[in-house]
Amino acid sequence: MSTTTSNPDFFESKVLGHPSGLFVLFFTEMWERFSFYGMRILLILFLTAALTGDNPGWGWNAENAGALYGTYAMLLYITPIFGGIIADKYIGYRWAVVIGSIIMTVGHGLMAFDTPLFMYLGLGCLVVGTGFFKPNMTSILSEMYKSFPEKKDGAYTIFYMGVNAGAFFGMMLCGYLANNVGWHYGFGLAGVFMLLGTLQFWLAKPLFGSIGDKPTEESKLAKAAAAKADLKEGEEDKPNPFTMLDYFLIAASTTIGLLYAFNDPLSKIGGMHILPKELFGMDGSMVMIIIGLILFLFLVVSRVIRYSPIVRDRMIAVTIFAFFTIFFWMSFEQGASSLVIFARDNVDRSLAGSSLTTFNIVNTLLTVIPLIIISWVLFLLAKQTFKKAPGSNIVLAITFIGVWAVAIWMLTNEFSKTESEIDPSWFSILNSFFIIALASSVAKIWDSKFNPPAAIKYGLGLIIMALGFGLLAYGSHGIQEGVKVSMIWLVLAYLFHTLGELFLSPVGLSYVSKLVPARMIAFMFGIWYLAIAIGNKLAAAVGGEIENITNEYSLSVFFLIFTIVPIVAGLLVMALNPVLRKLMHGVK
Repeated sequence: MSTTTSNPDFFESKVLGHPSGLFVLFFTEMWERFSFYGMRILLILFLTAALTGDNPGWGWNAENAGALYGTYAMLLYITPIFGGIIADKYIGYRWAVVIGSIIMTVGHGLMAFDTPLFMYLGLGCLVVGTGFFKPNMTSILSEMYKSFPEKKDGAYTIFYMGVNAGAFFGMMLCGYLANNVGWHYGFGLAGVFMLLGTLQFWLAKPLFGSIGDKPTEESKLAKAAAAKADLKEGEEDKPNPFTMLDYFLIAASTTIGLLYAFNDPLSKIGGMHILPKELFGMDGSMVMIIIGLILFLFLVVSRVIRYSPIVRDRMIAVTIFAFFTIFFWMSFEQGASSLVIFARDNVDRSLAGSSLTTFNIVNTLLTVIPLIIISWVLFLLAKQTFKKAPGSNIVLAITFIGVWAVAIWMLTNEFSKTESEIDPSWFSILNSFFIIALASSVAKIWDSKFNPPAAIKYGLGLIIMALGFGLLAYGSHGIQEGVKVSMIWLVLAYLFHTLGELFLSPVGLSYVSKLVPARMIAFMFGIWYLAIAIGNKLAAAVGGEIENITNEYSLSVFFLIFTIVPIVAGLLVMALNPVLRKLMHGVK
C-alpha cells in the first residue's frame, strides 16, 4: 500500500519542504531522547555520589555502578529486536511507539523516588519501553517516504537533528536540575517530557492516515512482494528457513547472554551468583559467556554459508564491520560512565571573574539559539497542522514553555553567582553540539571525490576517536593526587570522539542496508545491535575500573587503554580493505 494511497494529501501539508508528520516524529524523538539522555547522564553520577552532603547519592564505587549501567545499556540494544518483530507482525508501528512511550514514562516516574526497588523497576521499564519505541520510530519514517525515496536522506537528517537536540537539552537541563536541586528532580523532569512527548504524538494521529497501523494480511503480502522486487544483483529469492538446530542455538546463546548480563551486577552489588562462580578452574561467568559467544558464532556461520555466494560474501562483510563496531562503542560509551566520573573528580571546573562571565555567555548562546530555532519550527508546524491536530500542538506548546522556563531559571541562577563550578554533566552536551555543528561538513566529504571506501571510513573513525583519549592520557599524565586537569582536554576529547562517531556510526548502518537483502535485514540488524550491546557492556565494565586502574597505575594509563585498542582495531580494519571490497561485490 503506497503512502499516497493511505493519505493522499500527506505531502500537501509541508514544513521546510517536508510533510508535517515528519516534524511530529522529530519532536516525539526529541522528547524521548531528552528523557533518555537526561536520565543516562545522571545514573552513574547518582550511584557514585557520596552518601552524605547537600545532594547525597548511593555511595557506590565505580565498578558496581558500571556493572548496573552496563547491563542496562546492553539490554537497551537487545529489546528493540523483539519490539520491531512484535510491531511488524501484530500491533503496528504507531501502537508500539505509544506503548513504549507509556512504559518509559512509568520508568522515569519510578526512578524519581530514589529507592533501590523503584530504581531497578524503573530501569526495567526503560529497557522494555525502549524495545517498543526505538525501532518503530524509524519504521514509521521509512514507511512515510517509501514512495518518495529521493526525499529520504533529507528526512533522516532532520530526524537525526531531533535526536541530538533532545540529547543536548536533556543532559543540560536534567543534569543541572539534579546537581543543583536534587537527583529526583532531574529524574522526574525526564519523565515529564517523556509523557508530554507521548501525548503530542498520539494526538497527531490525523496527520498520519493509515501509516503505522496494525498490519493486515494484504499489507504483509505487499511488503513481501516489495522485498522480492528489491533484490540486488546476484541475489536470489531462495528461502533459508530456521532449522531446529538454529532455534536451539538462538535459545542457548540468548539465555547465556542474559544470565551473564544479570549475573554481573547481582554478583558485584548483592553477592548473588546465577552463574557458577568457577568452571574449569577459571571465572565461571567468563567461561559461560565465551561458550555463549561460540554458540552464537556457530549459528551465524552456519546460516551465512547456506546463502548464494554473493549474498554470503556481503553478509560476511557486515559481520566483520559489526565485530569492529564493538571496539568503537567500548571506547565511545565511556561518555556515560568513566568520563562523567572523571569530569566530576579530576577536572578543574571552577569559575570566577572573567572565566565565569565567558562561560555564562557561551552557555546562554548554546541554550537560547537552538531553543529559538526549534521554537520557530514548532510555530511553522502549528501553522500547518493546528486545524487537523489542535491537541498535539497545544501539548507541544506546553512542553516548550516548560523547557524555556527551566532554561531561563538555569541561566538566571548562574548569572547571579560570583563564583561557580560547571556541572560535570554539562560536558556531555558537547557531543550533541559537535554533531549538529559538524555533521553537514562530514557529509559533504562523503559526497565529494575524496569519499573513501567503507573500511577506510571505519578505520579513521576508530583512530580519530582514539586520539581523543590520547589527549586525555597526555593531559592527565603525571598529575598528583588532589591536582585537577584543565577542562580543555575534556572539551577536545569530546570533539575527537564526535568526529570519530560521524565517520563510523552512520556509515555502519548505511552499509547494513546496502549489503543485506530486505528479507534478511532483521537478522543482520539483530547482529549489528548485538555488537553495539556487547560494546556498551564492555564500556561499562572497563570504565567501572577507572578507580582501580588509577589507584594501581595512573589515570593516564586508564585512558591509554582506550587509545591503543581502537587504534589497533582501526589499522586492522583498514588493512582488511582489499578483502572487504571483494566481499562487498561492487557495493560502495
